[in-house]
Amino acid sequence: MKKYILLLLTTLSLFNCFSTQLLIPMDNKQSNHLKAYGIAFWTLENGLTIEWLLNYRGGSFLMPHLKTIEEELIIRGVKYEVLAEGQVNQIKSEIGNPEVNMEIVQLEKAPKIAVYSPPNKQPWDDAVTMVLEYAEIKYDKIYDSAIVMGILPKYDWLHLHHEDFTGQYGKFYASAAGQQWYQEQVKLAESNAKMLGFKKVSQLKLAVAKNLKNFVFGGGFLFTMCSGTDSFDIGLSAEETDICDALFDGDRVDPNAQSKLDFTKTFAFEKYHLNQDPMVYEYSDIDASNLREKRIITEPLDVFTLFDFSAKWDVVPTMLTQCHTNTIKGFMGQTTDFHKVFIKSNVLILGENKAINTARYIHGELGQGTWTFYGGHDPEDYQHFVGDPETDLNLHPNSPGYRLILNNILFPAAKKKKRKT
Repeated sequence: MKKYILLLLTTLSLFNCFSTQLLIPMDNKQSNHLKAYGIAFWTLENGLTIEWLLNYRGGSFLMPHLKTIEEELIIRGVKYEVLAEGQVNQIKSEIGNPEVNMEIVQLEKAPKIAVYSPPNKQPWDDAVTMVLEYAEIKYDKIYDSAIVMGILPKYDWLHLHHEDFTGQYGKFYASAAGQQWYQEQVKLAESNAKMLGFKKVSQLKLAVAKNLKNFVFGGGFLFTMCSGTDSFDIGLSAEETDICDALFDGDRVDPNAQSKLDFTKTFAFEKYHLNQDPMVYEYSDIDASNLREKRIITEPLDVFTLFDFSAKWDVVPTMLTQCHTNTIKGFMGQTTDFHKVFIKSNVLILGENKAINTARYIHGELGQGTWTFYGGHDPEDYQHFVGDPETDLNLHPNSPGYRLILNNILFPAAKKKKRKT
């Protein structure tokens, strides 16, 4: 690998004399937005610095004009342009204009990525894993034992599989208690808890959640979707009580559990109310999935819009919302989106469903790190059911919903500026 990087850098010095660079446009002219992120990540892995042109043609990338990069772009089917020095200077001059809502951010080093995922994960379980593989971005898969044993400092960025951090096995009991996949999930979780010295699965998941919180506090980047969002916060808030029915852990739920929730321990949500019925497929009233079930909004009208941030002042949210469109079709999940009334005042809303006044995409800081919650299960499958085939991303290379995931993956590579207040 070191020899390859050396060869690449040597080639770079030869190409510099031609004063040309490669522009990967990320507007509607791009043939494959998702694989473009993979190219950016691959270039960073090989020791080169690239530039992310925020709000310029959909958030384009500018990188050295190397034969090796150009060949990789062709192989992966990513559209690019070769720019002369004068063209590059003209673009940078345009971006530098204080009246223009654009900015240049340097991407310096590929983050070390992990996905928190159970070993028995099915293909349909996780959009992030699918898009990482499609974009050809390397990641490690880790789970409970690795986190409890202290592996997290090894990584920069962590995605949480659609996990239930409350110890209620996703609250699938009513619909799936007799199905093999559910029984195997319960068996695995109980085995892991016992092996790691915990009496209950809920206690193990709380220990994992607290380790994840420390990871963020120490400078890590956390991203999660669907039930990995609200169940994570609920698990943290329920540290001093028992919210699990006997169906899940063998003993009674604390009758005063609601009053014992500690919202100071959560990332995003507060003042929510638990749904303690074990037969109901819902953790609390944070989630707004019920608005679809009641037909208050239907699929054709179910869209969310991205906020337009100031690229020169709010660099971080601008990076996270880079896209070739600011209107994105909605998609459901166990947790689809979030009722705004339960979102803390210091949380930044990146995307919202205006029709029903919910937040879909939110972000915040904790200590030295950051976290991002993204509601829904699969950006290209409106209502994905257990057992459905996985999405073929070859059919959706320009998916704006999947682009938001990949913005988060590149985010830790950037030389970031603190959001100004």
